[in-house]
Amino acid sequence: QVQLRESGGGLVQAGGSLRLACAASGSVSEIIDMGWYRQAPGKQREYVGKIRKDGSVYLELPLKGRFTISEDYAKNIVYLQMNSLKPEDTGVYYCHADAGYDVWQGSERFYYPYDAWGQGTQVTVSS
Repeated sequence: QVQLRESGGGLVQAGGSLRLACAASGSVSEIIDMGWYRQAPGKQREYVGKIRKDGSVYLELPLKGRFTISEDYAKNIVYLQMNSLKPEDTGVYYCHADAGYDVWQGSERFYYPYDAWGQGTQVTVSS
């Protein structure tokens, strides 16, 4: 299966920038798309965006213009570039992958989808 590891979190002042990286390892051929979620203190985890293998990017509307997602396919790394950071961007940022694999039983193909998650990286934006 796929393993994900985030890096790049830290403390930044409001208005600053950070770039998070998520490195995928293991069965990377099983990945369909990769993206990011975040969880602020005391709140539920929320969707940030994702990038598909065809390069198309989906970002939550309020984050467009400040956040971008890109991928280095050769290195199996997805990046989250965050600009003009605000204190409300503070939280733990998690890398996520939609993945799946085939199992053949005779001539029948069965597909098993699964989610992969990283351990998270802390982003703190001070005012």
